[in-house]
Amino acid sequence: MHPSRPLPPQPAVRRTSRLPRGARRQQLLQAAQDVFVAQGFHAAAMDDIADRAGVSKPVLYQHFPGKRELYLALLEQQVGELTDRVRQAMAGTEDNRARVDGAVGAYFDFVGAEGEAFRLVFESDLRNDAEVRQLVDRGARECIEAIAEVIAADTGADSERALLLASGMIGLAESSARWWRAGKGTLARNEAVALMSALSWRGISGFPRRDGDAAAG
Repeated sequence: MHPSRPLPPQPAVRRTSRLPRGARRQQLLQAAQDVFVAQGFHAAAMDDIADRAGVSKPVLYQHFPGKRELYLALLEQQVGELTDRVRQAMAGTEDNRARVDGAVGAYFDFVGAEGEAFRLVFESDLRNDAEVRQLVDRGARECIEAIAEVIAADTGADSERALLLASGMIGLAESSARWWRAGKGTLARNEAVALMSALSWRGISGFPRRDGDAAAG
């Protein structure tokens, strides 16, 4: 059962507000995020989301034909947000130690972001839905592949081993970020990321590099 959480303060939106279609869609997605995170998919109602956005139900249905379609659109947005964070961490530097820091930090930042949208990706009460599962699995696969490519290039590991190492790394990053987000300790974000990235790097750096030396650590 999805635990009920209080909704964040109601945004100052009036039903008379008129927005461009793209801005209205984003507003509706934000309202849906608030409601789905607080109530879960099954307990949430389109009435709740429309009221949260300050629009009528017909306006909501002009953008999304139903609750499931709205949930999928929001989930796709959040999965894309996470994968973009990881890809940027991989592309932002040629230093592989910094890439590890960035990848771990990407999970901590995603989990720590205001609004708790990470719960839709990692704690969805709709995971039995095939499309939801495919979206979440696709996001995880893309993150794993982005990291595995760097591991393979640096260590010379074959694809299977690089993917397994990358999978372990993001599993560690996700679980530790969620533990940290739940308030299980008092560490600041930067210290928590540094600890977990050091653990990941210590493991990866033990593999021989393509040049025959162990990765510098």
